[in-house]
Amino acid sequence: MSKNAKIAAGGVAVGLLLWIWLPWWAALLIVLGVPAAAYLALDPSQRRRLRRVSRKELGR
Repeated sequence: MSKNAKIAAGGVAVGLLLWIWLPWWAALLIVLGVPAAAYLALDPSQRRRLRRVSRKELGR
């Protein structure tokens, strides 16, 4: 199992646990808010690099 697959599986597991224990809107806020906060915590050069790498992986 690759590193990215392990991260994805862990994210799904955490999402399911949050969905069971919290109201659906709170779990949705956490699931969407954590990656958004992490992206906003990057400095502008890191954001540019992340966008450039993402585009290359999409084949653009």
